[in-house]
Amino acid sequence: MNFDYFWLFRSLPAVIIGLTVHELAHAYTAYKLGDMTAKNDGRLTLNPLKHIDPLGFILIVIAGFGWAKPVSFNPDNLKNKHRDEILISLAGPFSNFLLAILFLIVARGLYFFPYFSGTEVGLATINLLILWSVINFGLFIFNLIPIPPLDGSHIYMTFLKETNPKLLQNMYKYGTLGLLLIILIQSNTKIEILPLGPLIRGITNVFISILQFK
Repeated sequence: MNFDYFWLFRSLPAVIIGLTVHELAHAYTAYKLGDMTAKNDGRLTLNPLKHIDPLGFILIVIAGFGWAKPVSFNPDNLKNKHRDEILISLAGPFSNFLLAILFLIVARGLYFFPYFSGTEVGLATINLLILWSVINFGLFIFNLIPIPPLDGSHIYMTFLKETNPKLLQNMYKYGTLGLLLIILIQSNTKIEILPLGPLIRGITNVFISILQFK
């Protein structure tokens, strides 16, 4: 397998930051909604070692996809189970969305300094921040895919717990396998089952235009 070590070196910090903030957002939202499980598990922290799953991280390095350590919560501690479970699930992806915008804002702000706007090293720093933004927009869009076990599936999966638990179990089982199959196909062929690339480029270009990058 041929690795682009330079791209890996540049992108891994964004992946680590993105996954850490993502899982912290899940944990903090659950905590604010009344559940102490994540707090008791030590997940209310920016320490990436508390959030990174070793196997999932290795797969990110060698295959370009993977996962972090899921945040646990007890639905029985939530006041409004359906609503609060959805809020907890969506908190992760939207934290990546905000982080992506933050990286772009910092990159745009650096343009005001001659060192960054007029030197090769400075422009490389700005481009690195834009890359980190793209990665986090990618985490945002990817996790909103409504396929189990991704966060987007919880918009409807939370209701299946009571209405059809057997269907819920099957969707988790086959949804995970299906998702891995889709990722493998897209990673190794030119077939794009899920148009993630165009969506990520589109949302990035929208905010680059808003911030008026030159």
